[in-house]
Amino acid sequence: MKRKYFLATILLALSATTLFINNDITKQAIVNTKKFDTGDTAWMIVASALVLLMTPGLGFFYGGMVGKKNVISTMLQSFMAMVIVSVLWVIIGFGLSFGESIYGIIGNPSKNIFFNNVGINSAWELAPTIPLLLFALFQAKFAIITPALITGAFAERIRFWAYLLFMVLFIIFIYTPLAHCTWHPNGIFFKMGILDFAGGIVVHMSAGWAALAGAMFLGKRKNQKTSPARITYVLLGTGLLWFGWFGFNAGSALGANGLAVQALSTTTIAAASASMAWVFWDKILGHKISAMGACIGAVVGLVAITPAAGYVSMPHAIFIGIVSSIISNIVVLNFPKGKIDDALDVFGCHGVGGMVGMLLTAVFASKAINPAIENQGLFFGETKLFINHVIVLIIVSVFSFVMSYFLFYLVNKITPLRVSSEKEELGLDITQHGEFL
Repeated sequence: MKRKYFLATILLALSATTLFINNDITKQAIVNTKKFDTGDTAWMIVASALVLLMTPGLGFFYGGMVGKKNVISTMLQSFMAMVIVSVLWVIIGFGLSFGESIYGIIGNPSKNIFFNNVGINSAWELAPTIPLLLFALFQAKFAIITPALITGAFAERIRFWAYLLFMVLFIIFIYTPLAHCTWHPNGIFFKMGILDFAGGIVVHMSAGWAALAGAMFLGKRKNQKTSPARITYVLLGTGLLWFGWFGFNAGSALGANGLAVQALSTTTIAAASASMAWVFWDKILGHKISAMGACIGAVVGLVAITPAAGYVSMPHAIFIGIVSSIISNIVVLNFPKGKIDDALDVFGCHGVGGMVGMLLTAVFASKAINPAIENQGLFFGETKLFINHVIVLIIVSVFSFVMSYFLFYLVNKITPLRVSSEKEELGLDITQHGEFL
């Protein structure tokens, strides 16, 4: 009963607060649409929708991999990320990520609470051809999918309420500082010249290290040898992810321009080459070419090209796809599953893929592809970018893992993270949601 009253109080307080927030849209006169590019605006609306599609795609991708009695719960974890993070982003997440910089580490959310001063008559300084509101909504989709990625690591054993609480804390204390440091013009990583075109650091590294922390904190499942419920779901999810990833990467050009085309092309070829490399590597090792392998390989390639998409050439994108796929395959095969139960290999695919992609961005980044960058990659004889990427990789890895582990510890003190052995045996679909396939 106390939980019900608490939740009711939150909903009433949230509803009441919105009545006293004067969003800048209500203050605006007729918008001068000539200041924005209609083509850029149209493309970014589409890109925002594409990125959102990735999260239900991830739900199918993960849902098909778990046991039959945990499919609904696993997919719902992704769906609820769309619900909870959307609200959280409007209230405070955008301001923490892109508000006025505080020492280059975090944004000041005071001016943008409930999207106050985030409207259709102003623009983000690095995206001057589209409304600020559209930029904010595009960025919301990145925040949505990041905690959803983590769920694959602790699949089949986490209490749903505890997951929701962790998700809120993760966005506030891990995602938003990394987004600010990396993508805000006054962020400390941005000023170092760090290149993260669409989220290798902010999305995939943070999720990968949080996944490892979660797998370690929650411990092993009682039964780690469950058969995938629906491999067809995995294929469908991969298709949706790949399709949506064009918005993820090409949309990060923030306009309908040549850079978007370049990012779309490198995304395509990296995913294809990574999928090919994964199944070929499996065959070399004496395994059968599997649908699961082809899908996982494609996703690893998409992860690895994310930080590099707008900075590298097509041949280099192929190299990134192949190398990241083989490295992730090796990590997954040799991961100590008997000690750490990363159920769906989130760290091996997203964490490792993100780190490999980040480092290879610093190897192959080229001014011929993107003249806006200050320093080229190691391949072109310059070392500054690569050294800075190594430094930031270490910082982000330590921060994401340690902070995530602390948040899991904190949530567990507030409400137990793990279901009981009996409920785990019955499955989370029926015990957490009262539903089953």
